[in-house]
This record gives sequence, structure tokens and C-alpha cells, in this order.
Amino acid sequence: MNQKNTKDPGSGKRQRYIQPSILMSLKLKPSYGYELIQEIQKLGFVEGSAPPGMIYRHLRQLEEEGMVCSEWHTEGAGPAKRIYRLTPEGDDLLYSWIQYMEDQARKLKDFTEGYYRVAGCEGTSHSIE
Repeated sequence: MNQKNTKDPGSGKRQRYIQPSILMSLKLKPSYGYELIQEIQKLGFVEGSAPPGMIYRHLRQLEEEGMVCSEWHTEGAGPAKRIYRLTPEGDDLLYSWIQYMEDQARKLKDFTEGYYRVAGCEGTSHSIE
């Protein structure tokens, strides 16, 4: 039987932020797949190495939906690399993600502040600014 780990309430939830992490990485600069995998880790939603298969699946889907575009670069001595870029539609989608995240952050802040009030810990270092 597959049970959720109740001792780690955030487990398994970070994968939902792969899409905005890809979009944000591409907003910072056009990149190829391997470079994206490394950049996504820096954004903090993926622990350890981001699974390449998952990243490339998201990239293909985003490209099919017109959120990113790509082209092959054959410059240099190594193999050809597919460079991905954020489209204006992808930038709009990223902005929607940012609005969603800001809304979630407000709800989490309200929730935790409510907890600290009930627990009698108002004004402690646990309060979120």
C-alpha cells in the first residue's frame, strides 16, 4: 500500500514547480537542456539532480504549446545543442505562475501567523515578515 509520509508534509510537492522553474530559467537567458537542469536546481524547488527525462518532457510540452521555442546550434567542436528561448506567451504564463505563487505565499503567511497567535508565540522570531 502506497502511503504518504505525514512526517514530511512537503514531500513530493516541489515537482509542481518544474514548469515555472523552466520558464524562469529561460527568462534569465536562453539555454540548452543540460544547462537548464543545472539552473533549475539553483531555484530551490528540486532537491538533488533534476531528472533529465522530466525536464525534456516539460520542454517538449511547452514548445508544443508555444511557450518556448528552440533552434539547433551547431557552433563549436561538440555535438549540436538545442537552445530554448522563452516566447511572449511563455512570459505571460510565467507571470501567471508568479501571481499564483504570491497568492499562495500570502495564504501561507496568514496561516502561520494564525498558528503563532493561537500558540501564544506572537512577535517571536518565528513570525514571517
